[in-house]
Amino acid sequence: MPAVEDVARAYDEAAADPAFIHAHENLLRDYVGRPSPLTEAKRLSDMLGVRIFLKREDLNHTGAHKINHTLGQILLAQRLGKERIIAETGAGQHGVATATACALMGLGCVVYMGAVDVDRQALNVQRMQLLGAELITVKSGSQTLKDAINDAFRDWAARPYDTYYCIGTVTGPDPYPRMVRDFQSIVGREVKQQLGSISPDLLVACVGGGSNAIGLFHPFLESDIAMVGVEAGGRGMSPGDHGATLTMGSKGVLHGTSTYMLQNDDGQVIETHSISAGLDYPGVGPEHAALKTSGRVDYYSVSDAEALAAFRLLTKLEGILPALESSHALAWIIREASFLKGKTVVMNLSGRGDKDLGILAENRDSV
Repeated sequence: MPAVEDVARAYDEAAADPAFIHAHENLLRDYVGRPSPLTEAKRLSDMLGVRIFLKREDLNHTGAHKINHTLGQILLAQRLGKERIIAETGAGQHGVATATACALMGLGCVVYMGAVDVDRQALNVQRMQLLGAELITVKSGSQTLKDAINDAFRDWAARPYDTYYCIGTVTGPDPYPRMVRDFQSIVGREVKQQLGSISPDLLVACVGGGSNAIGLFHPFLESDIAMVGVEAGGRGMSPGDHGATLTMGSKGVLHGTSTYMLQNDDGQVIETHSISAGLDYPGVGPEHAALKTSGRVDYYSVSDAEALAAFRLLTKLEGILPALESSHALAWIIREASFLKGKTVVMNLSGRGDKDLGILAENRDSV
């Protein structure tokens, strides 16, 4: 707890410091390449009868939205005087973004990644190692994101004096959920400006831990625009076959936060499955849990097969390869297109799909 409290104090001070804010904004502009474009997917829109805009986080340096919050957190780590950074990763995008920020700022980097994810995200493993990160393969439990987080917390508990834990989503103990949300809210703020006079009917994003979704949603929460988060329906709705925490889970405590989680009657975590490593997690950020409880945001799930089909469709129609995580959000729009006719939808395309091409090849006959 002292280490967590130190981070909370430092973030509260940094969030009120114009110099810190300016340094982060400069990196987002000059290093990441923000603002990311808002692209109208015209051929897909014509096919579905729904006007679809894609927020192109796939075009950020490192290929996903994760760089938005890793740069902010590494600046905070420097403010705290930490020289060793640890992180967890599932799909590898947070690990790549953390390793990139550490390389830029000359800090040591250790990334925990489940053995299952190491195998299915080999490209991002190579990228992290090229960037100078030490990769630790986690072989306990389900050998996926949950277990990587477990081991990262154990590391931080053992070495709080020189280590900063760069958490990759809007979960964990305070201040992480609000800190990552604040850094990611640049996504929704840019969308507001880029839409101009266009008023969308709906915002859609995939939800694993929930960082890309809350980044899009948060600046619009006071509006009357509808919002949908899309989770991993996996192979089906039986326990162990999906990662649909908000649609199938119950209230509990996981990784230092009170939220919805997938658990059995004894409160033990149920293992998850998703074809997308970034959505393969049995919990979710607490703000998403609150938004579900209040009814402000609706949450649904789509299957592995639907996500694969959406990946292929966007690639063929628009020349854009979406990450399998983002493909879940697109799959929901495709499935619900008959009910969305004539509406304007903004979808957060949270990352690019180069990392998933091996999975696509393995599942070429699945749809």
